[in-house]
Amino acid sequence: MSTLNILPNGPEQAPRARLPKWLKRPLPTPGMAYTDEVISDLKLETVCESAKCPNRTECWSHKTATLMILGDVCTRPCGFCSIKKGKTEALQLDEPERVAEAALRLGLKYVVITSVTRDDLDDGGAEHWAKCVEAVRDKTGAAVEVLTPDFRGNRDAIATVVNSRPDVYNHNTETVPRLYHRVRRNSDYQRTLDLLTQVKEMDPNMPTKSGLMMGLGETWEEVLEVCADLRSVGCDILTLGQYLQPTLDHLPVERFLPPEEFDEIGDEIRKLGFKLVASGPFVRSSYHAGEMAEVLGRDDLK
Repeated sequence: MSTLNILPNGPEQAPRARLPKWLKRPLPTPGMAYTDEVISDLKLETVCESAKCPNRTECWSHKTATLMILGDVCTRPCGFCSIKKGKTEALQLDEPERVAEAALRLGLKYVVITSVTRDDLDDGGAEHWAKCVEAVRDKTGAAVEVLTPDFRGNRDAIATVVNSRPDVYNHNTETVPRLYHRVRRNSDYQRTLDLLTQVKEMDPNMPTKSGLMMGLGETWEEVLEVCADLRSVGCDILTLGQYLQPTLDHLPVERFLPPEEFDEIGDEIRKLGFKLVASGPFVRSSYHAGEMAEVLGRDDLK
């Protein structure tokens, strides 16, 4: 295995490290305008904008976006995420229909839905989640991937989402247990594993998926241990991507992994038996999610 590219971290270092050449992204294209128009017209939120995703230019140019429900304010103070924190607002009861309408206008055959974490709601928003999944399916017939929070481990809430029959159930692990206290505050590593376990218990045929960010100070050994844990609970799909500091107020990048290192660790993780592993600097949970699900479909893993 190659040595990780560790950046200096002295007091003279700039607050945000300069991006290496492999992390440059293309400028916006005219094709983005239609996606922006649909999202704006329907007054929807996307994780593409709220989380400052580096793939927004590419995805929106292809008329695809990851729709974010339950508002634009999160109840958890995660150190890596740029989504707003603070006082939440009441649920918008017409949101499921607007999400479905967006999927229809964009012509999506595969829809990825995520949400802020709503610990202020008794069910964490699970019933609203289910309504969104069902509305998209009823209006478009599209496949739906859900990328949910952990619902504080509420098994009834998780069951509500599973019973809405998403085509893929995604819940991100984000980082290694040692770093949870500063990366995923108010979250719990075992709770993540328990959620993925419950999904498989309820429906062994429902593909489960999780993702990790690299460059926050984790070691290869820790990453491989997490991946082994995920396989032990039946996780089918794994994504690994480079963490990028969204603003100066968020956790700094401790290292930038070059593409070849992502290839190397991806190869190691595939040996654990995942059905599909996507590993690269720009890989995100929902990036090319439809193509990944299609690969599983060809392997009769629907």
